[in-house]
Amino acid sequence: MIGKIVIVTLIIAIAVAFLCVKVIFRRNGRFSSQHIHDSEAMRERGIHCVLEQDREMRQTSRLAVSERRQSNRVADRVKDIVTE
Repeated sequence: MIGKIVIVTLIIAIAVAFLCVKVIFRRNGRFSSQHIHDSEAMRERGIHCVLEQDREMRQTSRLAVSERRQSNRVADRVKDIVTE
C-alpha cells in the first residue's frame, strides 16, 4: 500500500516538474495565455470569447432589454401580487 502511494506521488511530482520547466529555467518564463481573445489565429478568423459575443449581441439588438430593469419589473409584480 505504501509502495503504491510512493509511486503515485513520484509520478505526480515528475508531471509537475515537466509542467514547470519553462517557468523555472527561463528568465521571464510564464505560461502562455489560454484565452481565446489572446490568440492571434482566432482573432484573424473572427472568433471571439463567448462573453464578448454575448455582449456584442446584446448591444446590437434593437430589442435588447436591460436585465436590471427587467428584474425590477418582475420584483415589482411579485410585490403587487403578494400585497393584494
